[in-house]
Amino acid sequence: MRTRRHPGPNAAIAAVATVAALTLAACTGPSGLDDLGREAPPTAEATDAPVTPAPPAPATCDDATTSYDPLPQLPDPGTFASGSTMQQIQDRGTLVAGISADTLLMSSRNPLTGEIEGFDIDVLRDLSTAIFGEPDRVQFRVITSGERVGVLEGSEVDVVARTFSMTCQRWESIAFSAEYYGAGQKVLVSAESDAESLEDLAGQRVCAPEGTTTLQRLEDYDVEAVPARTHTACLVLFQRSQVEAITGDDTILAGFAAQDPYAKVVGEAISAEPYGLGFPAASVDLVQLANTVLAQRVADGRWQASYDRWLSVLGTETTPPTPVYGRAS
Repeated sequence: MRTRRHPGPNAAIAAVATVAALTLAACTGPSGLDDLGREAPPTAEATDAPVTPAPPAPATCDDATTSYDPLPQLPDPGTFASGSTMQQIQDRGTLVAGISADTLLMSSRNPLTGEIEGFDIDVLRDLSTAIFGEPDRVQFRVITSGERVGVLEGSEVDVVARTFSMTCQRWESIAFSAEYYGAGQKVLVSAESDAESLEDLAGQRVCAPEGTTTLQRLEDYDVEAVPARTHTACLVLFQRSQVEAITGDDTILAGFAAQDPYAKVVGEAISAEPYGLGFPAASVDLVQLANTVLAQRVADGRWQASYDRWLSVLGTETTPPTPVYGRAS
């Protein structure tokens, strides 16, 4: 085995962060099944389950990013119609949200404060403010990526914010907000590397989670594909110099780059991964409220401020995705 290329005072910090990530991943890490369009059955214990009416007929889907129209204006907290999803959430006292606790920068636990924080969490706190007038009325439930659809189908949570790509297959059983972040598959390499894309890594070892389309896409490139159980396992191989690169969603790679000052994310995205908030299919009124909140976040600069705080490692030249509305309920 070759020796790691960049010893130094920051290495210990990076190692601690990696161990913490591995510990969390052991409990909540992604399975990769979602990348194949499969969904594992929910295994975590349910908390306070929201009351949700029976779902409507499956929505048609010509464009997975098309969501329901936003509300004409945002109602004041506490003024929601009787029987609405928002009124039921208010009566319960908290917004129940399915999240990750180990996706650094998007949704992870701060080891110093114990608080869950990140780009996804900022969105949820704004949704809480719209419902309750307070940002902290969110009950977080840590789920794996493979559990995202199942907890929504069972109405075990009100919303899922967990690097959730919108697909027509998922629209058959759940609902999505408008796209709030456009992710894509990119590459993470050593800061010392001259590579700017997968094409520049010809003959070199590139890691991706096994059983995923991320790994399958490597078949189109002249690289040695190295499968690992999770992205975090890939990071371990990378830090041991057992692979030269990792590929995956840029949001996940950005978290790795933040842990390891000797790594960087490069190149243009080779896939489109539109992130939306997930909802039970029957919660159309809550989706419309969320779309109003998402539009306001863009208009008043909160989207950009959140991006600058959490994801600027991916580059400073970015714009929020343009929402697509008009889905029939």
